Amino acid sequence: MDPEEAEAGLPLGTFVNGIHPDDRDRVLALVRRGGRDGGLYAIEYRVRSADGVTRWVLGRGRFLFDHRGRPVSGSGIIVDITDVRMGEMQAGPAEVADLRGEPPLERAADFAMAAHRAICELQDPALKARAEALLLDLGRRLAEQERRTRRAHMN
Repeated sequence: MDPEEAEAGLPLGTFVNGIHPDDRDRVLALVRRGGRDGGLYAIEYRVRSADGVTRWVLGRGRFLFDHRGRPVSGSGIIVDITDVRMGEMQAGPAEVADLRGEPPLERAADFAMAAHRAICELQDPALKARAEALLLDLGRRLAEQERRTRRAHMN
């Protein structure tokens, strides 16, 4: 989907249609739970792009509720983590991908995603909330960087 359309707001069905069929039930279960219970969510899953390419993404967001406590909308960010996931699958457990050639913001996002996965295993809610806040901030900065790049190419 187009990032600018997504930022403006799209129906949930638009997002659901892009989720890889093998991951759809798991993602929808989390969405339903978030819509029922509220709070933040973070999940890794696969999507299929319009040209049929499968990519890995990290989705993080929250649901917004009306004055009666009913979910009315959701907001969040989706970050493409395909390169990180593919690097993990190709590297042995003792190997670390060489990320020195990547821009600092992208390197920070890669490491923050790896830290988030490890922190989730700890099952420490306070650390998890901090890791998710960092991912959200990094995702926003990456999205803003992408918007600036697109605008520069348009002019």
